[in-house]
Amino acid sequence: MTGGAETCLVGMKIVDLTQFEAGPSCTEALAWMGAEVVKVENPKSGDPGRTAGGKPGQDAFYFLQYNANKKSVAIDLKDPRGVDLVKDMAKRADVFCENFAPGAIERLGLGPDVIRALNPGIIYCQTKGFGEGSPFERNLAFDMIAQAAGGLMSITGEEDGPPCKPGATIGDTGTGMLMAISVLGAYVRKLRTGQGEHLQLAMQDSILHFIRNAFTFMERTGQAAPRAGSKTVGGGNPPIGVYPTAGGGPNDYVYIYTSRANPEHWTRLLKVMGREDLLGDPNYATPDARTERRAEVDAIVSAWTRQHDKHEAMRLVGSATIPAGPVLDTLELANDKTFEARGIRQTMQHPTIGAYTMSGWPVRYSGRTLPVTAAPLLGQHSDEVLAAWLGLDADALGRLRAAAVIGG
Repeated sequence: MTGGAETCLVGMKIVDLTQFEAGPSCTEALAWMGAEVVKVENPKSGDPGRTAGGKPGQDAFYFLQYNANKKSVAIDLKDPRGVDLVKDMAKRADVFCENFAPGAIERLGLGPDVIRALNPGIIYCQTKGFGEGSPFERNLAFDMIAQAAGGLMSITGEEDGPPCKPGATIGDTGTGMLMAISVLGAYVRKLRTGQGEHLQLAMQDSILHFIRNAFTFMERTGQAAPRAGSKTVGGGNPPIGVYPTAGGGPNDYVYIYTSRANPEHWTRLLKVMGREDLLGDPNYATPDARTERRAEVDAIVSAWTRQHDKHEAMRLVGSATIPAGPVLDTLELANDKTFEARGIRQTMQHPTIGAYTMSGWPVRYSGRTLPVTAAPLLGQHSDEVLAAWLGLDADALGRLRAAAVIGG
């Protein structure tokens, strides 16, 4: 649609040598906003994410999730002619992204010094597990490694239990979002001044950004921030956390939060629960008093929540202007068609898999979300991109394909 949200970054050209999730999350976000993202892949196997849990001969759902709205060219980077093709593309690009293992991109001859010499105005982005200067900078990392080494697992889990990995891939996608925002900032400056940039982001360092609140607890108490289960770092004041509801299923819980900053949350909750007899009771009247009797308070609230299903409990508590939310699982969320009606989840029409529904970019632009188009087949756009970007004609493309320099 002309002038729609997906045209925000039209004209931005990105050479994408990222794989798995952290890098592809970044470039996918930019692709949703209209950038032409060309994914450079090995002609034989492509991004390793293509086969992560997928059926033989079919791209994995994992790959579809992180590569929507992109193009794919299949180029052999072990062939000098393939490296030259990527260098020629980089000369015409605004952004170059990679998240290979430490040192791999340099060994290919496509490191930041090489590419920035060819195109001083390019924004060269590198995502690694550990940062330059870290004692672990040569180590490999995935999402869970970053979550462990970045401190997130140390504050996740039950108070008396072991460290736990959060379900969300914050180390991967969270890092990708920080990089995408940084690319946009550098791109605005590039448009104004022509200046390029070398962006480096470590997954471990990203996690430190996301747990800033835990550091405030440490600085306030002089102790490492503890695990707090479903509560906030430091425990908060009760009622806070997940409370069991009718049904007894693994996710039949409602989260209720009463803020120390708003004492009315507690009095409102007592009225909702029909426990006006406790209004003004000095044993529970203040946050400190309730903290001293945390188990008693949790028992009072749980006795009430067990009488209602999680949706009814949320409705009753939320309508009293108290923060609350049911614990919803992925199947419940997927079955809630309001997400599709609002454009938060959309269906891509994939050439081999067919209709596949996924979560897209959640930000609305002028009242609507950005459209999702299918993740590319391996090398699907090799001819299109190399002809448009480098001016290669059919004969030149045919020779490259015959020599197995390109695929698709």
